Amino acid sequence: MNNEKNKITNLAELKVGEIARVVKLNIQDKRIKRHLLDMGITRGVEIKIKKIAPMGDPIDVELRGYELCIRKADLEQIEVEVVK
Repeated sequence: MNNEKNKITNLAELKVGEIARVVKLNIQDKRIKRHLLDMGITRGVEIKIKKIAPMGDPIDVELRGYELCIRKADLEQIEVEVVK
């Protein structure tokens, strides 16, 4: 069994190709939290890391059949469980 599987971390720590399930959004700014929720980043959704910009920010993720580019600072506040 892979030790990385079921590991709890933040979304910014994942590598390209990894998939994780959202556990919790630890975002204090209510506007940003609402924006991410509106884009479909909710508890239980699976997110795959597609691409990381050359300087490490932003990060391109895939969820619910579409892709988003999100700032690394925001991804650091999304707690996830690694599934693949």
